[in-house]
Amino acid sequence: MSKVRVAAFSVSIDGFGAGPRQSLEAPLGVGGEQMHEWMFPTRIFKRMFGAEGGSTGTDDRYAARSFENVGAWILGRNMFGPVRGPWPDEEWKGWWGDEPPYHVPVFVLTHYARPSLEMKGGTVFHFVTGGAEAALKLAKAAAAAKDVRIGGGVSTIRQYLQAGLIDEMHLAVSPVFLGRGESLLGGLDMPALGWRVIEREGTAQALHLLMTRAR
Repeated sequence: MSKVRVAAFSVSIDGFGAGPRQSLEAPLGVGGEQMHEWMFPTRIFKRMFGAEGGSTGTDDRYAARSFENVGAWILGRNMFGPVRGPWPDEEWKGWWGDEPPYHVPVFVLTHYARPSLEMKGGTVFHFVTGGAEAALKLAKAAAAAKDVRIGGGVSTIRQYLQAGLIDEMHLAVSPVFLGRGESLLGGLDMPALGWRVIEREGTAQALHLLMTRAR
């Protein structure tokens, strides 16, 4: 059965999924990049960007699993770029260059319409103004029998969690403090929402937690 899932989403020890003040220079917010140190050396991450080598083992396995059976993605607008308000033009095409690492349809939540954007490697960005549930309906249709991955950012994941629309979530808790930023689970009663941890595995760089929600 296909799932709606969050995968390989990094959080700090103090629960932040992004640092403050996202910008072109700090796409993950100030200090946010250090949460992803578990992924950067992995073989799957290097291959995504055309490099050879990389580490294998637990971190690489979880990173690789995050891409398995994914037929479509959903991203919040901040995950697509730092542009705010109405699109000034169509010059901004994402953080990832001409060939983003998605290779499937990607639905971007936004308040401002923009034509779909086709990139190299099979990624097509669709800009959805109808809200989270409308984007999920489109993503499920595009994914067919495969999974829909909610890529983030924090506010987008929280929207889907609060609506009870996510089935599975893998968090990588990194051994760093951010002190401030965007809290992923703050104020959410996860047991009341039906969530439980079913798998845990630690490395020097992260504690991997796999959670599911009772249907």
